[in-house]
Amino acid sequence: MIRPNLPLNALRAFEAAGRHLSFTNAAIELCVTPAALSHQVKALEERLGALLFRRLPRGLALTDEGRALMPALTESFDRIADMLGRFRGGAVREVLSVGVVGTFAVGWLMPRIARFQEAHPFIDLRLLTNNNRVDIAAEGLDYAIRFGDGAWHGTDAVRLFEPSFTPLCSPATAQRLRQPQDLAREILLRSYRADDWPDWFRVAGLQPPPLTGPVFDSSRLMVEAAMQGAGVALAPPRLFERELADGRIVQPFAAAVATGAYWLTRLKSREPSAAMKSFSDWMAAEAA
Repeated sequence: MIRPNLPLNALRAFEAAGRHLSFTNAAIELCVTPAALSHQVKALEERLGALLFRRLPRGLALTDEGRALMPALTESFDRIADMLGRFRGGAVREVLSVGVVGTFAVGWLMPRIARFQEAHPFIDLRLLTNNNRVDIAAEGLDYAIRFGDGAWHGTDAVRLFEPSFTPLCSPATAQRLRQPQDLAREILLRSYRADDWPDWFRVAGLQPPPLTGPVFDSSRLMVEAAMQGAGVALAPPRLFERELADGRIVQPFAAAVATGAYWLTRLKSREPSAAMKSFSDWMAAEAA
């Protein structure tokens, strides 16, 4: 199909005037005179055979035809501006959207992200955090990093690593803990995975006590509560290395249990782009 020559200047003039509902303000934005801009809009109206504005004593009002045309032009110009903004140093930056569990993002990914950007300066990385509940397709993600067993319908999952979970608490709480049995007298903070604490007690060779502590949907929040003395968290120390090094949190016992792994997932129907392949390779190397 051969397209007619599009009057881009006139379309831009109309779109700006439609946003401002003023020839004067649109002319200021586009660095032209109001008379020149008005002439471009009038030429577009003549080309289309339809009025796009109603000229009022004070400003403008879009006609039905103008209102129909505005969204398509605004979206198109925004997409052009976005694409042009992704050029740097003669090359285009490729957008990569990744959903990631908040605990993993803060505890593992953030300390390493500068290395990824240095190695891949033309990838525009966009991170969206979640609490392990994510819809890759609905959220328009290229990848999702999540915790579990790797079995998610319609997804390809690459195992990153399997963290061990162990009790973590404040230094003050740790002073009361001489042996694992002492945990029965403490408030045990829980996650939405009901088997975590029972599994840990079995690894420690003990019967699990009644569990009545508050439930958190994020290990990051649970450990924050433990640091403030609200109880004992069961969490992966690998994702809290800075807090452990600073002495804000303590690991009182060596016993640990594995309850799942972190996975890099994508839709099987999504053909990996160059940026996706670069990110996947980098993640695999860092996790190793």
